[in-house]
Amino acid sequence: MHIMEGFLPGQWCLFWYLLAAPVVAYGIKQIKEITDKNPESKPLLAVSGAFIFVLSSLKLPSVTGSSSHPTGNGLSAVLFGPAVTCVLAAIVLVFQALLLAHGGITTLGANIFSMGIIGPLAAWLMYKSIMKTGLSSSIAVFFAAFAGDIFTYITTASQLSLAFPIPSFGAAFFKFMIVFAYTQIPLSIAEAILTVVIFEYILKLRPDILRSLKIIGPKKVEETV
Repeated sequence: MHIMEGFLPGQWCLFWYLLAAPVVAYGIKQIKEITDKNPESKPLLAVSGAFIFVLSSLKLPSVTGSSSHPTGNGLSAVLFGPAVTCVLAAIVLVFQALLLAHGGITTLGANIFSMGIIGPLAAWLMYKSIMKTGLSSSIAVFFAAFAGDIFTYITTASQLSLAFPIPSFGAAFFKFMIVFAYTQIPLSIAEAILTVVIFEYILKLRPDILRSLKIIGPKKVEETV
């Protein structure tokens, strides 16, 4: 998979499309509300989408004979939330599937669900949870990006195991997780570090936008300035 590349049986193709569609629709509504309220956030929205595109386009060889991809969904999840990230990921995945032979039409719904919904949701929840403890935003962003990547692949392994439960779902899930784990864990750490670097740069350059989006509070802005 493109995470999921190749082919999914018709019933699973339709199932994941139907699950992803309402979230994409809600995300579009959220984007309109955010950009209407904070027009200055549009460039940041574009940066978040570009970050997803560039990182998820990388196809790194795996020692298991498969391939691994970063996801780039952690940054957008922290800045805009999981629903907006779902829309950005959907746009990226459609473009890649149609023009880059990266992913596929039958797996598109499944890819949107894993990389655009579950991964960003995990990242967003991780960020919010860590920020409530009083730790720095850099630590929160690091673990958010790590969670976004890892949970994307946990979801992908689950989806593959549901579609191809050979000899059983549990056995298939274990095998798929082993295939991904060798490369994905160090890759997730590298992606998390890069996401922190980008976030810190945005924080230094435009803390006012992060404040308007309620990513950081007034105190953090004062410290940055």
